[in-house]
Amino acid sequence: MVDRPLQRVSVHGGHSAEFCSHADDALEDIVRTYIERGFSWVGITEHIPPARDELIPQEERAVGLSVGGLRARFASYIQKCRDLQRDYSTQIEILVGFEAEIYSAYRPFLKGLIDEYRPDYIVGSVHHVNDVPFDVSPELYAEAAKTSGGLEALYCDYFDLQLTLIEDFEPEVVGHFDLIRLFDADYRARLKRAAVWERVERNLERIRELGLILDFNVRPLAAGQSEPYVSAPILRCARELDIAIAPGDDSHGVAGVGLRCDEGMRILGASGFPTRWPKPGS
Repeated sequence: MVDRPLQRVSVHGGHSAEFCSHADDALEDIVRTYIERGFSWVGITEHIPPARDELIPQEERAVGLSVGGLRARFASYIQKCRDLQRDYSTQIEILVGFEAEIYSAYRPFLKGLIDEYRPDYIVGSVHHVNDVPFDVSPELYAEAAKTSGGLEALYCDYFDLQLTLIEDFEPEVVGHFDLIRLFDADYRARLKRAAVWERVERNLERIRELGLILDFNVRPLAAGQSEPYVSAPILRCARELDIAIAPGDDSHGVAGVGLRCDEGMRILGASGFPTRWPKPGS
């Protein structure tokens, strides 16, 4: 029997310079690159706008964007995605989504976005702990850890927030599950701590119960890290629980489209996951 090439997909990605200040290139160019690189379907999942002034990322603040301006840009993003979904429907299946956030008093804002824009699905991600954007820099990571009372407590707070988001909104895709390890060189030891690991298992079990999809996010490989999100012990646990998982390139421009996706798919296949990738909304 001849092995067939694995289907190329991305459950999380498509950030573009048009709609995200830390990304590159036009969204249509990114979509065309997905087509050129043989993707069957792709979820475009831009970040949601901030709910209030103090949550505006520094990169957006630096170019003078306000909450109102970011909200208008987000509306343009959804319309552009719908146009591309229609225009390229014979060449690739585009799912129009967005990457949700959780921070204090987030529920009415996120519900309002879902009700207004009716995405095909959402990616549930945690980028803030105690309203500090921990994934921006080592300095902000340290600040977030200080607000939690230490690194182990930071991990615990992160996974508690993740569970809240999962239970409040049941996002069809859970984004970069263990992003909290980003600036922690000792993350393998930290994940083994009893208080942390019990939260990892708890969240994975809830993901299984709700039938959600894990984002196997290969962007860390492209950035020179040794393993994707999720890391090996979490991946083993997810397999034991028979959790659905799909590759996500988390692309932030043309250069990131599909980067290291083939390697990620090989890891998933070798780990025993079905390689008929689950698609949100199916």
